[in-house]
Amino acid sequence: MIVRNLEIKLRQSLAQMPVVALLGPRQAGKTTLALQLTRELPKEHVYLDLELDSDLAKLNDAESYLRRYEGKLLIIDEVQRRPELFRILRGLVDIRKRAGEKSGQFLLLGSASRDLLQQSSETLAGRIRYLELSPFNAHEIYKDDPLGFNMDKLWFRGGFPDSYLAMTDDESWNWRNDFISTYVERDIPLMGPQVSATRMKRFWSMLAHYHGQQVVFTELAKSLEVSHTTIRSYLDILTDFYMVRQVQPWSGNTKKRLVKSPKIYLRDTGLLHNLLHISNFDSLWGHPAVGASWEGFVIENIIQNLSEKWRYSYYRSSTQAEIDLVLESSENEIWAIEVKRSAAPAIKKTFHQACEDINANKKFVIYNGSEQFPITNDTEAIGLTAFLRLLTK
Repeated sequence: MIVRNLEIKLRQSLAQMPVVALLGPRQAGKTTLALQLTRELPKEHVYLDLELDSDLAKLNDAESYLRRYEGKLLIIDEVQRRPELFRILRGLVDIRKRAGEKSGQFLLLGSASRDLLQQSSETLAGRIRYLELSPFNAHEIYKDDPLGFNMDKLWFRGGFPDSYLAMTDDESWNWRNDFISTYVERDIPLMGPQVSATRMKRFWSMLAHYHGQQVVFTELAKSLEVSHTTIRSYLDILTDFYMVRQVQPWSGNTKKRLVKSPKIYLRDTGLLHNLLHISNFDSLWGHPAVGASWEGFVIENIIQNLSEKWRYSYYRSSTQAEIDLVLESSENEIWAIEVKRSAAPAIKKTFHQACEDINANKKFVIYNGSEQFPITNDTEAIGLTAFLRLLTK
């Protein structure tokens, strides 16, 4: 078992809150983590998988069924299939609380975002804590086996456990193809958005070519013969299902004219490579998208490892002064991060200009190497795993 970074936080949350929602994309390891953890807890647990018709049928009279298990931890998997449960859980939590049971009542597992779940359900405000489990990231894989860690393998295959741990690249490739097809044919329609599987897969593939850029909605709308508002809704669907990340532009105080559109990244580079038809690592190395792929891989790994005290954005002015990732902490730390694939990274003058605009107090260039060294007096070149260790101290 590869130890997940979220394990300690999940354990603490169950000890502090009556309801914990563990959300993230399908096949990221939510069920594995939840069941592994509950085996170590003193409290008995009951597990329901709402993908199974037999378990779904048990909730025809949900309140009566769930009340039978007072004093036990109820794990409800794929909870997005029954968002109306939130209203019932609210009452049950309050009943248990009056009986003296304050924490560890319900663990909800879901494959849709918090925002999507809350559109059609009670918020459970004050009673629930939301946690997100992403596929494997470099920090987790490195900690599991520092000497055997292969960054290129994780970058090429992506972090979904079945893809990363596949015996061969061909097996990994086939798993990712099946995953993409299942998402557009079954999982997305299940939550309500009525988009044809063919159109959504085509949109997803087109979006892969915008990886690391601002999306031009009018171009995509013209290609798919839909309105730009429809394109925005498609993008939000993939965001809500953890397939796409929209990195917002920096919004601090400056007199410069700034780009205001979000940058789009496919969150898993393994899926990105399938959608771009990059079937082996040699092909990736010579592909025009290699730089954008590496940038997205680094940025997603950093964001996954951020604590709540950090917020992230990117910076780009109308004069093309740019910072790939800006990290701002609640302690007034402002870190500027440039991502370079080269083993001998060099940075442009515009990066330093952008750092002055945002008053960055630390500057890093994250590159495809392991040594740490200064590029200039105030800018440090650092490998990804070393940066993640620095970030998670």
